[in-house]
Formats: sequence, C-alpha cells, structure tokens
Amino acid sequence: MKFNFKKVTTLAIALFAISSIKAQSAEITDSVLVNGNCGMCKSAIEKSAKEAGASYASWDKKTKVLNLKFDPASTSQEQIEKKVAARGYDTQNFKATDEAYEKLSACCHYDRKSTIFEKQ
Repeated sequence: MKFNFKKVTTLAIALFAISSIKAQSAEITDSVLVNGNCGMCKSAIEKSAKEAGASYASWDKKTKVLNLKFDPASTSQEQIEKKVAARGYDTQNFKATDEAYEKLSACCHYDRKSTIFEKQ
C-alpha cells in the first residue's frame, strides 16, 4: 500500500476541526444575579468570575445580572459564584462574608438588608 500524504493531511485536518467544534460546544452559557453598585463592582465581579474559570463574564449594573460562559469540565456556576462572594459580592446562591463585604470600597457597599434575590 502506498503512502498518500494528501489523504493523511486531509484526514488530520478533518479530525482537528471536529475536535475543535466539539470543544466549543461543551461551553455553557448561564446567568447569575450578583449585588453591586458601580463600575468598580463591575470590574471586580467580572475579574472574580474569570479567575474562577469563566471564559466570558459581563455584569450589568442596572439588572445585576452576570452573564457567563464556562467549560463545565474545568469549573461550575457554583465555583464562580463562590469566588464572586469571596470577593465581597452576594450572589443569588452565596452570601459574602461580612469581612469580605467590609473590604469593599465605600461606593461598592450595596444595601445587604434589601436583597434582590428571592429563593424559589
């Protein structure tokens, strides 16, 4: 049997393309409610989410929604929320410690008594 370089190269490219498509489709898109007030909050919340493994994180100041994309093989919504809460921001499922909240800048101190979250 003769070695056919063109066929082997085509097969290798096809396998690479299939594995790339499969890897991309494994990413999850989700959203989480997170308390915060300002642009500094936005930066800190998004940075914390990315440190926890999110490939994309965008927090909206008005809606308090953090939109996420992440690979469930490397992180989870729970891990991301815990990281954000550890930074001082209450999420829909995890409350920040008082110590973490107190470390936030004064402009970032949201009203913790009137929460935006309701457990269903």
